Amino acid sequence: MGLALKTYPTLTAAGEALAAQATARYIGGGTLVVRDANEGDLRFDTYVSASDPALSAIAVTDGQATIGAGVTMAGIVREPALGFLAPAAKAVGGPAIRNMATVGGNLFAPTPYGDFTVALVALDASLDIEGAAVPVTDFLAGRETIHARALVRAVSFRLPAEGSFRFAKVSRIRPKGLSVVTIAAVVEERSGAITSARIAYGCMADRPIRAPAVERALIGKARTKDGIAAALAVATEGTSPPTDAIASAWYRNEVLPVHLGRLLLSP
Repeated sequence: MGLALKTYPTLTAAGEALAAQATARYIGGGTLVVRDANEGDLRFDTYVSASDPALSAIAVTDGQATIGAGVTMAGIVREPALGFLAPAAKAVGGPAIRNMATVGGNLFAPTPYGDFTVALVALDASLDIEGAAVPVTDFLAGRETIHARALVRAVSFRLPAEGSFRFAKVSRIRPKGLSVVTIAAVVEERSGAITSARIAYGCMADRPIRAPAVERALIGKARTKDGIAAALAVATEGTSPPTDAIASAWYRNEVLPVHLGRLLLSP
């Protein structure tokens, strides 16, 4: 017997249906939940979805971007105002996956997936969850507990200064292999010195994380080989990378400083 699909006109209505049925799961693009069903997950028997047009909307005004949780990776790539995010969106699978994988779904993707979420962490994004603004890092910290069945309406962030955003995905198989390490950075400079830095990692913990030790070490330094040396020395501080079929924790710790240095020194 197949799973039932129930579609509601608003995310609020979908949330009410989800709350009333413990064996229901929300479905956006389906790249995660359908895979779970195909692999024999028997904890749910119903898909719940919402057809709310706001979920697929992108708004970029006055330096602020708001992206509906239902926007796909392909939709990000097609949006000129979000061109700086295209490399992060293109890091998610191949063309078929990007046509279905959503911003909201990527927030729930477990390691070694969730490459786009790493970019959102570096951008210090805020999530709209039931009308409340939740910092992306707070959401990720509670993703398996208090936010396990949360419905994200949209993500918002300030647009980074031109040229300040950087992104790199390290994988053994290109162009769409699973991540060994993912790094996103927003680094701003003035008069040859770094004035602010937000660094995020994927696959260096059980969820995307910030790298505060690296951020502190970069402030006031020149973005040169010598200037970033102290930051690279503490690159793995606070991390707890997994060992999986893609790479060992040891290997991830070894390659992280190398690729972080390349990213920071890139034009």
